Amino acid sequence: MKAEYINPFLESARIVIEQVVMIRPATGQLGIKDVEFVEDYIWIQIGMTGQMSGDIVFGLTEDVALKIISAMMGGFTVSEIDEIGSSAISELGNMISGNASTLLYNQGVKVDITPPRVVRSTLSDGFETKKALTIPLIMDGIGELDIQVLIA
Repeated sequence: MKAEYINPFLESARIVIEQVVMIRPATGQLGIKDVEFVEDYIWIQIGMTGQMSGDIVFGLTEDVALKIISAMMGGFTVSEIDEIGSSAISELGNMISGNASTLLYNQGVKVDITPPRVVRSTLSDGFETKKALTIPLIMDGIGELDIQVLIA
């Protein structure tokens, strides 16, 4: 697993979060960890095919997701993740991954991404625990968004 695989997603996530949440995130420590489901967590899973294949998984607590969704809704306070909230957080993952695939293409790496799949900890069927290259983005006043790259 190469660290440079995560860089386009990190760069894209910083840009997208700054645009939609209006906060410049700080970067946490790069590491390798098991992606496994924990209580009150939401995962946005996006598959990749082409010259890189695997999954990109964005992980965040439900509380952080609610704050991001509220920011995406123009500051309207969202207190539960309903269909619209799930769609908004899914679109965040889609925007980050779409921009990252463009960055990869500009580096000569051709990839296609699948539509995002939002998985809540209570609905984790079919998701295997795997080792991932991971880096958290820390958003002041909001919390963390973990970017996890699982490349085959």
